[in-house]
Amino acid sequence: MSTPVSGPGQFSQRTDKAVSDASRSLPNAQYGENKDYQDQKAGATMAQSQDVTGMNFNDLFGNPASRVTGLGEGTSQPGTPVTAGAAAGAGPGTEALTGPQSPDNQNMAAYLVALEFMANQPGSSDSARNLVRQMKSQM
Repeated sequence: MSTPVSGPGQFSQRTDKAVSDASRSLPNAQYGENKDYQDQKAGATMAQSQDVTGMNFNDLFGNPASRVTGLGEGTSQPGTPVTAGAAAGAGPGTEALTGPQSPDNQNMAAYLVALEFMANQPGSSDSARNLVRQMKSQM
């Protein structure tokens, strides 16, 4: 069973109805499964759409322009040089970008070698690799 393709111009038809029609009953259902499916579907609450016709972005989030600092405005951090965090120039270098070593970071470091080994194995999940990357970035 496949979804029909709509034709051009005056021959165009809605194809999204085929998807909703397909979920009305189970194809290839075993004896009694379709009735169980219909009972479950009838008991489920459907999502209600919210009326947003009278709303706009400013009503929901406020005016974003009020939080923008202009190029000619004064700084909000007068004691911090522009090059703070850079490898050259005034202010602290790249060591300022790493946080202080907390006891939690020291405990994580003990497990990092084993976790990195597992994350590098074939078939390892993206979540495992991302966890190791996140741990490394916090140390």
